[in-house]
Amino acid sequence: MSTTKVYIVYYSLYGHVGLMAREVHRGASTVEDVEATLWQVPETLPEKILEKMKAPPKEDDVAVIKPEQLVDADGFLFGFPSRFGMMPAQSKAFFDATHELWASQALAGKPAGIFWSTGFHGGGQENTALTAITQLAHHGMLFVPLGYTFGDGMYEMNEVKGGSSYGAGTYAGDGSRVPTELELQQAFYQGQYLARIAKKLKVEPSPM
Repeated sequence: MSTTKVYIVYYSLYGHVGLMAREVHRGASTVEDVEATLWQVPETLPEKILEKMKAPPKEDDVAVIKPEQLVDADGFLFGFPSRFGMMPAQSKAFFDATHELWASQALAGKPAGIFWSTGFHGGGQENTALTAITQLAHHGMLFVPLGYTFGDGMYEMNEVKGGSSYGAGTYAGDGSRVPTELELQQAFYQGQYLARIAKKLKVEPSPM
């Protein structure tokens, strides 16, 4: 069996989504015959603005992806922080740049999941995922929600936990809160879950 390629493509300004992305990557990497790769979308803000926002440096061990590189993957997990209940401009700009792939429907039929970070309960934990599905739909990608397959972790009521049936999520609060162990476990699980589905859906080339 050939290798199934899963791309974890994310934008992280203050590092919360970056931490989630690494757990998603770790989970996907545990699935046999799956090659998982982390990618960052291009930053659109000038360096001076990032400095004023006190944003930490980008992770230098994760390459920046170009839209045309998406065709090489068999499945995706897209991660981003919420901006007023939607994906941030950086992620939207990246999707806007995939118009040639949309025109050829090069990504149609490929499974994709979504994970995210919001500031607080009303910050778009579900709406961020819901509005992002439009990007997948226009490409013909297959949205893969978690449902309630994460088990008991979905019903946790004794601690604050991000995420939902749409995917894994975390709360950043005022920026000082980091993903909890349970939130990271859900991210790990989502990586595994999507990777297994991508592996099942991968069409093997016909023998000559």
